[in-house]
Amino acid sequence: MAEALAEQLRRALNDVAADRTTITYLALAERIRMPGPHRIHRLTLALEDLVVEDHENNKPLIAALAIGRGPDGIPGPGFFQLLSRLGRYEGPDRGPQAIAAHDHEKRTVWNFWGQAAPK
Repeated sequence: MAEALAEQLRRALNDVAADRTTITYLALAERIRMPGPHRIHRLTLALEDLVVEDHENNKPLIAALAIGRGPDGIPGPGFFQLLSRLGRYEGPDRGPQAIAAHDHEKRTVWNFWGQAAPK
């Protein structure tokens, strides 16, 4: 992943963590002024890189704060599939188990990154 994009994403997601909230993929792409075409696809690939980086550094997954636009308020299926590959989650991509796993991840992020977010 391009270093500049990673830094932009981390800054934006740190702000989201400090607010103890989440942000949709579209709103995040707009916040960092990511140009098209296929910006959501490119954004999700960059977020996956952040997941791997945080996982390898034993840190909460800041990318968990980026969510799809669906009513469940969780990331897309690729997030859960990646967590499964990393050994962090076993379960379906949707439904109560995914919602509970995401809730745990986002609270962990808020407690860590929200505190560490530079002001």
